Amino acid sequence: MENSKKQIYNYTVLLEKEPEGGYHAFCPILKGCHSQGDTVEEAIENITEAVELYLESLIADNQPIPKEDLIVKPLSVLV
Repeated sequence: MENSKKQIYNYTVLLEKEPEGGYHAFCPILKGCHSQGDTVEEAIENITEAVELYLESLIADNQPIPKEDLIVKPLSVLV
């Protein structure tokens, strides 16, 4: 029997309010990992599930788990 210990991974996710309603959620470090929801809470729940499935797929394929090295910095630009 395989001894699989669960591990916690921490990632930044971004949520964008959609013009037609709802929210688009994505994880920049996990390319192509996107989801959505009608509310912020639903979008977070859905992107959490998407990240879990993404990581499980990497593990199943013996691929490395990306380490986040992301700097989030608000930027003001005067034009």
